[in-house]
Amino acid sequence: MEKSKVYFTNMRAPRNVSMLHKLDKLMTAAGFNDIDFEKKFAAIKIHFGEPGNLSFVRPNYAKVVADRVKALGGLPFLTDCNTLYPGRRKHGLEHLESAQENGFNPTTCGCQIIIADGLKGTDETIVPLTGTTYIKEAKIGHAIMDADVVISLNHFKGHGGSGFGGAIKNIGMGCGSRAGKMEQHCDGKPEVNPEVCRGCRACAKACAHDAISFADKKASIDHSKCVGCGRCIGTCNFDAIHNHGDADRDSFLMRMAEYTYAVLKDRPAFHINLVMQVSPDCDCFSGNDLPIIPDVGIFASFDPVALDRACADACNKMPPMPGSVLDERHKDGCSCHDHFQSIAPSTSWKICLDHCEKLGLGTQEYELITV
Repeated sequence: MEKSKVYFTNMRAPRNVSMLHKLDKLMTAAGFNDIDFEKKFAAIKIHFGEPGNLSFVRPNYAKVVADRVKALGGLPFLTDCNTLYPGRRKHGLEHLESAQENGFNPTTCGCQIIIADGLKGTDETIVPLTGTTYIKEAKIGHAIMDADVVISLNHFKGHGGSGFGGAIKNIGMGCGSRAGKMEQHCDGKPEVNPEVCRGCRACAKACAHDAISFADKKASIDHSKCVGCGRCIGTCNFDAIHNHGDADRDSFLMRMAEYTYAVLKDRPAFHINLVMQVSPDCDCFSGNDLPIIPDVGIFASFDPVALDRACADACNKMPPMPGSVLDERHKDGCSCHDHFQSIAPSTSWKICLDHCEKLGLGTQEYELITV
């Protein structure tokens, strides 16, 4: 396979030239305008950020992408799926409120916002897969599968489970419905914390498989009946239900790759990584630590594998940010030359990219073109 083209622009912005202008110029150079958007629905997959986190992609960048899609005759919408874990993005209403709190609305973004897997994380499309190791039927947010074109707009950062989060993480994990996220993350099924359970029975009403019963006003889940859809997690208003039985790291990374394949196969797609405020953890946290490296720039490509590899390589060439957790690890004697391995020693992000290559999603061989 020949090298994929990855386009890059740095963070320098002289007077009268903004980073928003540079993003638009980068997209044009990378071939964004060659996509047929005429009267096509374009899903712009983004992470709205957990309230309290301040390192997520600002809505200003989303508007650049949406405006360019509209100029090319397309119908863009900004989208994400509900979370698996308890938090302020676990169902559609809270998710929209969180997005609005972080500045995302039709005015600031230039397009509508749709939570792809609906009110409770169960609005999904089943995507059959062949040639995969783990996933035979991926469960993807319905609105994303309804789109004609997929665009991922990603904050490139560290991640405790995958080493880093870039295009593949944002698409594979981010586009999964609640059941899809369960399938990637877990080998087990949800469990109830009896100390938190209020016995309100909302979870039992939401369960389509009669898997939840009550004793002493406390819920319990019969795993022989439970199918692992995760609907009870989104229904519980008291965060009493949680996922259990984490998958091993290697299989987790491969499952995420296979979900990315489910989203992208047979459709045009384009990917943008903003490598700035590279926090050690995901934007899913309600806060963010000091960036681990200085800002690098913006990367774009039609190939998500080459894009993520180019970003990881660029990050690893940067010095640790003084005072950051990465700087502390190095001072403590960490000799690892991989920044993401240093902050998440139990992960190996290369497994995910290797599996993506096997699935035909792209190549790790790239030509970096500076714009």
